[in-house]
Amino acid sequence: MSTEYGRDRRRVRYPATPGVRDLGRNGPRVVVVGAGIAGLAAATGLVERGCQVEVVEREKYLGGRVGGWTEQLPDGTSVGMNRGFHAFFAQYYNLRKLLARSDPQLRQLRRLEDYPLVDAHGRRDTFRGLPRTPPWNALAFALRSPTFRLRDLVRMDPRAAAPLAAVSVPDIYHRLDHLDAETFLRRINFPEAARHLAFEVFSRSFFIEPRRMSAAELAAMFHIYFLGSSEGLVFDVARDNFDVSLWTPLAEYLTAPERPGTVRFHTGVSVERIDSEGDGFRVVDDTGAVLTADAVVLATDAGGLQRVVAASPELGADEWRAQVAGLALAPPFAVLRLWLDQPVRADRTCFLGTGNMDPLDNISVLDRYERRAADWAGNTGGSVVELHAYAVAETTPAAQAKVRKELLTRLHAMYPETAAANIVGETMLWRQDCPRFSPGDFATRPGVVTPHPRLVLAGDGIRVDLPVALMERAATTGWLAANSLLRQWNAAGHTLESVPAQGRSALLRALATRERQTR
Repeated sequence: MSTEYGRDRRRVRYPATPGVRDLGRNGPRVVVVGAGIAGLAAATGLVERGCQVEVVEREKYLGGRVGGWTEQLPDGTSVGMNRGFHAFFAQYYNLRKLLARSDPQLRQLRRLEDYPLVDAHGRRDTFRGLPRTPPWNALAFALRSPTFRLRDLVRMDPRAAAPLAAVSVPDIYHRLDHLDAETFLRRINFPEAARHLAFEVFSRSFFIEPRRMSAAELAAMFHIYFLGSSEGLVFDVARDNFDVSLWTPLAEYLTAPERPGTVRFHTGVSVERIDSEGDGFRVVDDTGAVLTADAVVLATDAGGLQRVVAASPELGADEWRAQVAGLALAPPFAVLRLWLDQPVRADRTCFLGTGNMDPLDNISVLDRYERRAADWAGNTGGSVVELHAYAVAETTPAAQAKVRKELLTRLHAMYPETAAANIVGETMLWRQDCPRFSPGDFATRPGVVTPHPRLVLAGDGIRVDLPVALMERAATTGWLAANSLLRQWNAAGHTLESVPAQGRSALLRALATRERQTR
């Protein structure tokens, strides 16, 4: 069940800073720029301590890259739409802390039984029934995989692989961030087929190919989901479109009159620049309106952060501004959602990850778990299918048409019953706004704290020296941004949690330390 999170007794708790829990009726005024996970976490942390918060979001909906909205099919039917499949792992403690504000039992999340991985040769991995406890979870996964045999384990270079087995954050970045993931896996003699089916699938979930992904990020990911946590390897999905199941309830929670502070949402508005005004700020949006604030949380994507900082010459010192300017984006990705007039076979899984099947990275059958899609499928006898293509090289009109054609070809080969179905409606989204995690990026990535004590950053591209990734990194930095500001007003912070910051096995840690000392 979705409520079964926080089972790992060795998860790490970061206690809240003590202080007052309500700053009073005239609490500090804070502008939060961006209403994605990071911005909403920051806003929640501030409102609960009595701050007056203005949240400015350029989209017309909340949730950022996990937002949801409504579109219409050609026949006029309203359908739910978002930017694609998201996995809510049990290790995402700080994201779940946010969602639990409006859904204490997390009933809007549903645990999947499995998420199989398949490659172009038909080899299939599964996460069903694996033990929870490290290192037996990873070992069981490897030994029952068709791409990994016991002889492969014997052939691996234990000295070179030691950092993978005994991760310590942030030390792993000092050790491996100069390498790309593909080179690292070759050095440790990791079997090629397993690289394609397991590690490549996970690396591409960061919207980047293994040859361009930091080996340190790969090792940290392996720690978070395998050797660093006993929460298990399966995940939850949202039961309905993200606006209905997650963000509308959270907005209602934040705006309820019993909250110590207040919050107002300004959607469909972009922040143009931020000017200093005494000890505070003037936040100017694209309508010319001005919000005055005692503090600002910049919780935008990398491109939005760069635009605001570049247009705000009074913000920060040169070194910090250079860090922001140096942020890079991952390659573009595409999401093709199809409304078909026929169902897919009943035994098709909700989610299927694919390896070495360029450009296809996964297939989701939304009507198996998302309420609005299920209603449409039930009323029409059809199905709602979504295809993802990560790390796409080109996005010219011709290239986009080629990707669409190839995605459909892959779908028809994988799920032959869809070849006879008519496409009642389709939406193909192209985006390039996810942070890049390439070799060397970690050292120059800006952190939550900035040169101005009342200007803080949050987002999944912001540096934080904890073992967190993707949505959990966004939520964690949002809470940390709120805590940084609350500390300055002598207000109580918010407790956070993470998987252990270092490998769980003392033996593996000792071997890794010995390997490092002998090099």
